[in-house]
Amino acid sequence: MISRVHAGVSALALGLAVALLPAHAATSTRPIHAQDIADLVQPQAARLVTVSVYATGLNNPRGLKFGPDGYLYVAEGGTGGIHSTVGKCPQVLAPIGPYTGSATGARISKISSTGVRTTVSGNLPSSQTSAGSGALTSGVADIAFIGHTLYALIGGAGCSHGVVGRDNALVRIGANGVPALVADLSKYQKSHPVVNPEADDFEPDGTWYSMIAGTNSVFAVEPNHGELVRISTTTGDVRRVADISASQGHIVPTAIAGHDGNFFVGNLNTFPITEGASKVLKITQTGHVSTAVTGLTTVLGVQFDHSGRMYVLQNTTGNPFPTPGTGNIVRVCADGSLQTIVSGLTLPTAMTFGPNGDIFVSNVGFGPPPVGLGQVLRIHMAN
Repeated sequence: MISRVHAGVSALALGLAVALLPAHAATSTRPIHAQDIADLVQPQAARLVTVSVYATGLNNPRGLKFGPDGYLYVAEGGTGGIHSTVGKCPQVLAPIGPYTGSATGARISKISSTGVRTTVSGNLPSSQTSAGSGALTSGVADIAFIGHTLYALIGGAGCSHGVVGRDNALVRIGANGVPALVADLSKYQKSHPVVNPEADDFEPDGTWYSMIAGTNSVFAVEPNHGELVRISTTTGDVRRVADISASQGHIVPTAIAGHDGNFFVGNLNTFPITEGASKVLKITQTGHVSTAVTGLTTVLGVQFDHSGRMYVLQNTTGNPFPTPGTGNIVRVCADGSLQTIVSGLTLPTAMTFGPNGDIFVSNVGFGPPPVGLGQVLRIHMAN
């Protein structure tokens, strides 16, 4: 039994409280197969929504974006590692820590329109929580394009994650797949503490989770410390846009979207899960934080469609801890009500809109080994 209510956030090795996964959840984590697809769609929407498996064979898939070449690019948490740094630097507290890691266990993949996966960049850092917490992994958290240049947000590196010599960072992926450091985010967080960190659930290197592209910059969210930053892709300068912890406490901000000149950030919240306790914050470019949407649960994705309607990815609903088969996507209606678009997702971790308006979701985005069970689902909405 976990004694720390907030322990789950540390396992934001992928953004989730994996230490709290019940045993039955671990054994039932599996990909969606063709015979399962009908069960994903809400009965009232069966004629409006179709779901298909777009790609398989991924290792803990996280953030995903379409590139200028039309391929879908997927950040993968990877396969973790066995290297320990106990005694070499401050560690994440038990039961989440200590971590073990590898400098080469994660990757970025691209998926063709026919579902063929190829590696864009391999040998990226990956780490995993302690065996007692289910040994769940984190690595490449998200990706973004500025023009034709690919950037990757590394969230599973640093000495506190069992990875020596490679910190959490924003990196630029070269044409040959080799990463080049843009900004050292482990170093930034250690020298720029937030106002209201959670002492009993603290990760020295942070657990960066999602980002969006700006003009010569990206905007990234870090859940464990609780902040939104702007990172210059030309100078590597990191500037805090908002210290979310200062006004919201330890709510675990995860997903970010941009709309009408503002940022919209969803939060996972602490564990055990309280149904309806998560929300989406509106953050202005000057850092003012307010609440935009309430009544949500375990938010790991926020997106807007071409009509300006907000969609929210919920990892787990109706259960106190992360549970396979209970994730969903809801659309926020004009009156603030939530319309379920699809349900029955298995531990989804991110979503994006495709060029034609379909939603693509990282499904089976975390879980215990074996690896390779992660997939991307394609959701087509006739309306």
